[in-house]
Amino acid sequence: MKPQHIPNTERKVLFSSSSAKPIIINFCPTGMVPTKAMTPHVPISVNEIVEQTHEAYELGVTIAHLHARDENGVPTSDPKTYEQILSGLRKHCPQLVTCLSTSGRNTPEFEKRSAVIELAPDMCSLTLGSLNFVQQASVNSPEMIVRLASKMKDYGVKPELECFNLGMINYGKYLLHKGVLEGSCYWNLLFGNINGYQSSLSHIAAATTEVPEGHHIALGGLGRQQLAANVTAIAQGYGVRIGLEDNIHQTGDKKTLGTNIGQVKRIHALLDASQREWMRPETFGDLGFYNPNR
Repeated sequence: MKPQHIPNTERKVLFSSSSAKPIIINFCPTGMVPTKAMTPHVPISVNEIVEQTHEAYELGVTIAHLHARDENGVPTSDPKTYEQILSGLRKHCPQLVTCLSTSGRNTPEFEKRSAVIELAPDMCSLTLGSLNFVQQASVNSPEMIVRLASKMKDYGVKPELECFNLGMINYGKYLLHKGVLEGSCYWNLLFGNINGYQSSLSHIAAATTEVPEGHHIALGGLGRQQLAANVTAIAQGYGVRIGLEDNIHQTGDKKTLGTNIGQVKRIHALLDASQREWMRPETFGDLGFYNPNR
């Protein structure tokens, strides 16, 4: 299928002029993996997720990337549970940009994965390819990706493009070329997965250079690579992704458990030390990332 590679018209360099932009803070409190047995600090119930996200909102975050769990703490795609989370956040955090997960790790069926789109959140996650984690696969066929993207468009939902390797970035550009994706997109580049790029400067430079000019980029790091990705992102003027979804520890030696609120406070301390501003949710939403049907 051609073209296999869509070149950028302009090329970015590491530590470019993009550093003047306010920093997007993407808050990911729960995810698919952390359990109460792993850390008591991960929010599992609807009330816990809403309360911790509300506290993060008060401290200062731009986007909340949200996963739901059932009464047993197992990841769920149940739209009723997501609706309760979304309703609570719309009440207590009215300007927050909300992003719901369409992950297929536990739910392969399109109907179940896409049900949350009908709740009309501002954004939904869209992983741009299949990949292996250490103990689990995430399967995202081209047909599934296109169907999810098309349904998002129908419901006024903006995709949060999740990329773990260069191939996923290239596929995102292909979808832009084909008109499946439109406009200036938001790209989450996730470093540190065993089957993806790592948080070295060379990998980060290669990945960010491939994202089209004029789009929004945030860097996330998995496990002990979280802080390195955050620090590099701030230095370059890219957004950051934080939260217990990516790393349950506060320190790289894994001796101290972290908290979501501790990560928010650490990011603001890093921003202050770097003399960087963070992007308010209303600013990001007004760039076209609020759902017109919210």
